Amino acid sequence: MTSPASKDSGAPALPDYAPVPRSSLGPALNDQGYYVGRVERNLYWVTDGDYHSAFLTTRDGVVLFDAPPSIGHNLQRAVNDIAAAEGVSNAVTHLVYTHHHSDHAGASSLFGSDVVRIGHEETRRLLLRDNDPAKPAPEETFADHRTLEIGGERIQLAWHGSNHSPDNIYIHFPDHDTLMLVDIVLPGWAPFYGINLSEDVPGYMEAPVTALSYPWKYLIAGHLGRLGTRDDVTLHQQYITDIQAGGEGGTWRGRPHPVFPEVRGEPVGRGQVLPGCGGGCCRCARHREVHRRAGSRGCVHGPHRLFDPGVDPPGPRLPHGRSPVSKP
Repeated sequence: MTSPASKDSGAPALPDYAPVPRSSLGPALNDQGYYVGRVERNLYWVTDGDYHSAFLTTRDGVVLFDAPPSIGHNLQRAVNDIAAAEGVSNAVTHLVYTHHHSDHAGASSLFGSDVVRIGHEETRRLLLRDNDPAKPAPEETFADHRTLEIGGERIQLAWHGSNHSPDNIYIHFPDHDTLMLVDIVLPGWAPFYGINLSEDVPGYMEAPVTALSYPWKYLIAGHLGRLGTRDDVTLHQQYITDIQAGGEGGTWRGRPHPVFPEVRGEPVGRGQVLPGCGGGCCRCARHREVHRRAGSRGCVHGPHRLFDPGVDPPGPRLPHGRSPVSKP
């Protein structure tokens, strides 16, 4: 199939793209630009076709997981829809951060100062550093594991090392057959540029293995139109394995590519400090973890220092604290 060339341009006809498979698309959005649906029992997910959030209704109120600014005020509208239909409270009492990036946390402030915010200890450190009123730092933190019991519901939080970001966590809903792990697998799609702008490539590649070690049926992946399945995670692993196989002989086994023989006089590929990863950031234990994981595998990892509070992860610089797209 080809696209017709302009009669005036004289340009040759170009091959057309295949249509996006229906299996990669999610449910249709409503007139206000969002979809809210049941995952399992009283666990729900919200999407604008690009980002995901989730919430759990309990006898004591609503627990919200992430607050993407692209969904913005539609998060509360989604909660209101379900609360009215199910006859439960629409008050958001807790907000759990998966990690500190603005595109998943930047609408947190919409829920006021009375909400209990929970996140990894590194999430708190990074949000305090950012000092962004759109995403207040969590008051309650944990280091490795924590089980929340809120309104009779059980939520398991875990940090298994850095991956997409130094603080990205796993949220397991053992009574709802669901795992929330964002910015790793994109169900029905290949990863974004730079494997989802991940700061620790070896950690990113290990994350699906950890995800599959949990018992779950549904995956809330943080992006694009639908929920994920275990088959989606397996397919993602196969895709990344193909990329790894294609790159062997370069940096993957610790042998510097001839184009980049050294950086600042140091060999590349043994966990050395890279540009954008100054000695100051590596005084932090979580940042040293990135080096340890990369060096033990003889792998090059990407720079993981955030250059200033006005940017998100390295790569394309993303503005912090975007105003929610939806209006009050």
